[in-house]
Amino acid sequence: MRRMILTSSLLLALSASAMASQVYKWVDAQGVTHFGAQPPQGQQATTINTAAPPAKTAEPVATPTFEDIADPEQAAIDEKVKQQIATQEAERKKYCETVRTNLSQLENNPRVRMEVDGEVRRLNEEERQQRISEAKQAIGKNCK
Repeated sequence: MRRMILTSSLLLALSASAMASQVYKWVDAQGVTHFGAQPPQGQQATTINTAAPPAKTAEPVATPTFEDIADPEQAAIDEKVKQQIATQEAERKKYCETVRTNLSQLENNPRVRMEVDGEVRRLNEEERQQRISEAKQAIGKNCK
């Protein structure tokens, strides 16, 4: 029994390679490429390996995103969170722009006036330097 299985397996393996015949490729005088089982006489032909399958080109496979898999309720929640993050980012950018403008004014103008408790007064140098350091810290902490 064992011999019969071994013999039939060997014959099956050999039959596949026996069926694969040689294929020739050549180009005629008009520049047309031909393929055939027999090489043409008087022309040079190259053999083609038919044992290996042709390589497949890598096509991008569309992977489903989380939004494709999630239920509509979850998608609505995700959209709401994205909008909140976008709003926070816009507010942060506006804040950073304001702080940078204030820092520029403080650094470039030694006579800065501010309204404090409904009264407009000029900042002294110590207060101005303190505001400059506070602005730099705010920029370092909150702005990229």
